[in-house]
Parts: sequence; C-alpha cells; structure tokens
Amino acid sequence: MMSKHRARRSAATFLACTALVLAGCSGGTDGGTTASTRADRATSVPPEVRHSAGDWPLPARDYDNSRAQPDATITTANVARLEPAWSVPMPGAAAFGNLSSTPVIVGDTVYVQDLGSNVKAIDLATGTVRWTKEYKAFSTGPNGPAVGYGRVYVAKDGRTIGALDANDGHELWSTEIADTKTTGVDIQPTVVDGLVLAATVPVSLQGQFRGGDRGVLWALDAKTGEKVWSFDTVKSDDLWGNPDLNSGGGAWFPPAVDLERGLVYWGIANPAPFPGTPEFPRGSSRPGPNLYAESVVALHLRTGKLAWYHQAVPHDLFDHDLQLTAIARLAGKTLVIGTGKLGRVLALDPDTGKVVSDREVGIHKNDHEALLTQPLDVMPGLFGGTETPVAVADGVVYSAVINAPSHVDPAKEDFLGGAKLGQMPGQVVATDAATGRILWDTTIAGDPLGAALVMGDLVFVGTYQGHIYALDRTRGSIVRTIDAPGGINGFPAATRDTIVWPIGMADPPVVVAYRVAG
Repeated sequence: MMSKHRARRSAATFLACTALVLAGCSGGTDGGTTASTRADRATSVPPEVRHSAGDWPLPARDYDNSRAQPDATITTANVARLEPAWSVPMPGAAAFGNLSSTPVIVGDTVYVQDLGSNVKAIDLATGTVRWTKEYKAFSTGPNGPAVGYGRVYVAKDGRTIGALDANDGHELWSTEIADTKTTGVDIQPTVVDGLVLAATVPVSLQGQFRGGDRGVLWALDAKTGEKVWSFDTVKSDDLWGNPDLNSGGGAWFPPAVDLERGLVYWGIANPAPFPGTPEFPRGSSRPGPNLYAESVVALHLRTGKLAWYHQAVPHDLFDHDLQLTAIARLAGKTLVIGTGKLGRVLALDPDTGKVVSDREVGIHKNDHEALLTQPLDVMPGLFGGTETPVAVADGVVYSAVINAPSHVDPAKEDFLGGAKLGQMPGQVVATDAATGRILWDTTIAGDPLGAALVMGDLVFVGTYQGHIYALDRTRGSIVRTIDAPGGINGFPAATRDTIVWPIGMADPPVVVAYRVAG
C-alpha cells in the first residue's frame, strides 16, 4: 500500500484515558452496532478455506494472517534454482504500479485483482487465464480477492463490495458501504462464518481526509450482501471536537480472525488532519487520544461489539498507522500482533489487550509529538516503518521495514506526498513476539514494499526497486537475490512449491509464478 492511512474532552478526561493507554488500553463493549443476532455455535469457515488450507485460500494464507508456508519445498538448498514458470500480463497503470494486492490460491486456481479493480482467475499449473471480470474502476489500493461459498469477493470500485461466481466471474450481488463521496473502500476482504469483512477509510478519488469522514468496519452476509453489523472506528459523535475539519480511522488491511475466541483483530488507521493546519497546528483540532485511531480493536465476530482495544499512539501527528494485525502461536500461548507505519511490533494478550511486548524496528528519528515545535525530518516517514504485511512463524515476526524520512511542518497538512522512496536502505527484522527481542536485523538495498513471506527455512521480501530477496530464516543472511521484471508493490502468495508474485511496475505489469527448476 502506498497510500494509505462528542464534545471536546476535558483535560482530566484526556489524562485519565492516557493513563489507560499506558496501562494497556483495555476497553468495554461500546462502539458496535448489529442488525442481526447470530446463533451461539462454532465458528465456521468456507469449504474453500477448509479444503485448500495447504494452499493460500485467504489474503494472508490463514486466519492468523501468518503469511507462512512452513512445509514449503522451496528451501535454502534449492532457492538458487528458483525461476519464473509463467507470467500473466495485467496491463494498466496507477501511481505505484497496477498491482497492490495479494493473490488467493484455491486448489488449481489463482485469483488476482489489479488497481483497475479487474479480476482474473488463472490456472495455477500453466498460467492460462480462465476468466476475467473487468470493472475498470481505479483503486488506490491495497485491494484483492477473497474466496468462499463458491464466490469471489472484491472491492469492485471505491465504494462497493461485489460478489462474483467463482466459476465464471459473473456478478451475483454488490453492496455499497462508503457513506460519503470522500470515503473509500481500499481493502482486501476476508470471508469467515458466512460473513464478508471489509472496511472504509477517509480516502477516495474525490478527496482525502475531508472533514466529517470516518472509517467504518463492516460485516456483510456472504450469500446476499446484506449488511449484518458495523463498527465506527471514531469513538466520538462530533469527530473529536471538530467535524468540519477532522477525519480518520478505518482499516486498510484484512483483520486477523481468532476462530477459537470468536474475535476479529483489526488494525485501525490514523486521525487527520496531520500534522495540523495553520489555524490548528500539531493536531490541535482533535485534542485527546483520538480513539480508536492507531489501535488494535478486538471485535466479537458475530455482533461487531467491542471486546477490547489497545491504542499504541494516543495522538498521532505523523500518519503512523497501526494498520497490520496477525496472531502468533508459540508453546501453547497465543498473542495478537499489531504493527504498521509506526515502526513498532506489539504483542498483546488476546483476552485483555494487555501489552506483552513492544519493540521498535527500523530507524526512528523525531517521531514523538512533543518534538514537533518547528519543521523537522521524521522517521518513520509517511511511507515508512512496516508499510506492508508481516509474516509470522514459530513465534517470530518478520517485518519488511522502509526507511524513508518525511519533512514535517507542524502547521501544514501533509497527506500523500511527504516522503520520497529510495533515500535509504531498507531492513528485514526478525522479532521474538513474546519478548520483543530482535533476533536478527538485515539491511537490504531498496524499499521493501512487497511484504514478507515465510517459505520453510526462508523469508522473502520484494522491493519497490524491483528486487526479490531470499533470506535464511534462522540467521537473516541473504542467500539469493532475484531481478524481478519491475518494481514491486504487491504481496506474494504461495503453495508449497510455487510463489505467485504481483509485479505492478513491470512493463506491462505482470503476475509471475516462481518455481524451482529441474
């Protein structure tokens, strides 16, 4: 993703909430609305997810958002022979290429979506295109498909979720979830328990962070598209005191789903304006902690009611989204991972939201609110920190970190143009989720916008500059560098023996399948 992203509280209220934030920010059950009551039963998964669990049937492979294929046949022993097996052109253009999504692999079919919202079903073995559904509706991304119950679910444009027949791509239903012209749908849906989970953000082709826009989390009926529940990610009827100017919240990436607890863990995006305006510098139009921005919120899957939250940045001035969530499992323990552009990896207790560990990754400079009294360079910048999804395996979080500073003025709005890529090397960092200890930290050339992928004893990342790096998962050493046909701003999916990578800045943009030769 290159994009993004009540009455005024008294000082006493703000201090009390800040204390709660520092203590772990466990919340109550306010904030959710529901249109139906679902029976108390075991959480169900679509048959495609159950039968193709060894493939890549979900946006991040599984409901844990692990992005890991632990039993992969691509290893350090044969990665030198990894080469393209097929490629499928995905012509089109956007600000950062035409592909900013993760393919989904179900059985013998790869489903992929481009930034024109067009969808293809591709034969996994040969790369033959089986069907194409063209929407020709530009998306800022990230986007992508979800598969379940015989349907493919996508953001068909900047306002609407659509369901396609998985066999031939014809549309079965569509539901508009954006409630203003300047809110948009920029997320890859997830399907679970008969629901399609999606979200809006205060960004669209018609405007960015316009006053009054608030991101909302949605659950739709997977069969009919009916709205089942919603959760407003702005905990303030008057948008933190100034609805004419303020906006924020929403989600850019699919949540992690805890099937055992019946909870959904969402990463919530930033408040705006940021850093501020001439009249309201340093975010003073939105005093207080701006809940639930920059938080992990745990919602009950069937109702959308809030179970708990943890806010990592109480008053963000730098667009430091906490947009990514995952679940780490180790030695019988479950932890919720929250990370993102703030350049921190947090591990939270899944029942309470209490912080277990909190570790900075990447380069940090001037990224504290109190320092912003005059223009300065800030890292992580607007396009910095962990911009794209992490991988999690055996209790270790693998982060692809971008080091791109932004020049920030406390009285100037700076939405989507304040950081330049290619200024500094990136990093791939392995963090122990339970302790926060950094196990290894490897510098790579370029900006790793291609997310992280675990394949057996390897970790893969791809860069905006067009390189794919394979690293030894134990030591972090680079064991192979592959020249991709173009810059990468999309996220790979993988079976045991194939990596499918969207490469959106090739000419033309392509989806490439990599396999070990011979």
